[in-house]
Formats: sequence, C-alpha cells, structure tokens
Amino acid sequence: MAFQPALSKFISFQDAAECARVRAIKKEDICKHPNPDFKIRLIESLEIFYSEFALDIVSRIVTAAEEGRQCVLILPVGPVPQYAIAANIINRLNIDCKHLVTFNMDEYADENGQTAPPDWEGSFATAMMGNFFGRIREDLRPKPENINFPNTANIDHYSDMIAAAGGADCCYGGIGWCGHIAFFESHLGDNYATLEEYKQAKAQIVELHPMTIMQNALHSFGGDWSWVPPKAASIAPADILGAKHRSFWLDGMCGPGTNMSWQRFIARLAAHCYPNKYVPGSILQTCRTDYTIYGPVANNVEIDMS
Repeated sequence: MAFQPALSKFISFQDAAECARVRAIKKEDICKHPNPDFKIRLIESLEIFYSEFALDIVSRIVTAAEEGRQCVLILPVGPVPQYAIAANIINRLNIDCKHLVTFNMDEYADENGQTAPPDWEGSFATAMMGNFFGRIREDLRPKPENINFPNTANIDHYSDMIAAAGGADCCYGGIGWCGHIAFFESHLGDNYATLEEYKQAKAQIVELHPMTIMQNALHSFGGDWSWVPPKAASIAPADILGAKHRSFWLDGMCGPGTNMSWQRFIARLAAHCYPNKYVPGSILQTCRTDYTIYGPVANNVEIDMS
C-alpha cells in the first residue's frame, strides 16, 4: 500500500489530489497554461531576472511620462534586488519620477493591529527607502505625498485611495510560501462564502499565517521567528484584480549555489491549481498577468534527502 498521509491541519488548501497533480508538473511544462493572458516565462540567469524586473518598472514610468499621465504602481518588498537597478537606471538617464504614485502592498503590525513606524528597522517603509526611493536622486524622486504605505490610520480606506488614483497601472509582487499575495493570507479564505465574494475583498489588518512567519524569519530576521510581527496591514484581491496589469516575479531560492527552493511547489500551485480562495495567488490565473519564474525555482518538485 502506498504511503499517503493527509495534509497537516494548519495548511489552508486541503485538496491533496490537486497538490499531487500540480507537484507532478515538470519544468518543461510549467509555462503551459490554458489562459493565454496568464503568461508564464522562465529566466535562467538571476542577473537577467532582476534586470528585466527593473526594466519593467522603469519602462512603465517612462511610458506614462511620454503619455502625459501619472504612473500608479503597487509595489512589494520582495523581491528586492531589482530596486537598486531601477534606481540606477533612473539616475543615469535623468528620468523624472514626479508623476509616479506608489502604493506599497503591506506593512507589519503588532498584535493590536498597530503598524510598524517607518523608522523601525524591520518595516517595509524602511526597506523601500533604503532599496529604492532613497537611492533615487532627490531631484528625480517621487513627491513624498505620492509614496503610500498601508497603516493603522488609513487601512480602512487604503483600497479607496488606490481606486481614487485611477487604480494601479500595474500591481507587482511575488507569491508567499502559503500562496499569499502581499500579506493576504491563505487562511483568510475562511472569511468569504464564495470565490467571487473573496475577489471583492479590500485592504485590511490580517493575522499572519504560520508559514509566513517562518518564511519571513528566514528572509529578513536572521531565522528568529520570535521577532516577526504577528499581524500586517495588507492590500486585498480587489486591489490586485483592479489593476490594469499584474507583473509577478518568483525568485525563491535558498541562497546561491543551492538546489533548495522554498517556492518550487507554491510557484506551481498558484499558477496551475484551479482558482480558489485558499491559494490567493491562484486568482492571478483569471486575468492578464505576467508570471516570471527564476529558472531553478521551476525545477521539478522531488524528494531529495542529500
């Protein structure tokens, strides 16, 4: 008899058969998708991956300027390396970003839902200033009032702020270990009766999923899960689906020279399982989205005990 244990109870998506089907998708087939507007591509070079990401951002800023309109972008903290490249391009080509309006996806919050202050070293505001906005020459930088982060004071109308700006020209992002987009976590599916209701959800303070706590501990907190805040302010499906375009970038390797990727399975699940409210990234399949995967992240999902 085959050994077929049930999924752990804390995992929100409990369809074991669908997990097995998606797990079996080989690297050579991962870019195949029935929706022609959901475009999956692989980039094998990490340098090219981040350069392409940076160029995607800068090209939208330039196009909007040429068309005489503001450029509205929803931005993540993660991936990060593309921001320094984008800032360097902006500075070297003297690209004025005064027409750029940005809305960051999310920000950490404490157990009471109070968001981290911008000067806390672990805040996403700190990360964005250090990696992107602060690297752009001051005379080219977006206006301070056009750089937005979700926080305790604005979270109840953050989605309305994005809509009032005309909606995002593009929503950038990645896919978290539990399948989240921003910090809109997998277990939040319990709060919505149907997928259509789920798609209409707006920005809110959320409880972080255990997988997110552990993932972010590894990414940013030196492995210290006790340091990761328990909640966050986050955009929601309505903001993501309301953007004119979506551009998602998956680079989840565990350090250079390793074959281990935390993102290898979830990259497949978000892109190839049926759209559902327990794998938030799966809703991207329903609309126009560019889904770019760093080549090794797309390697086959296999057990390797070495």
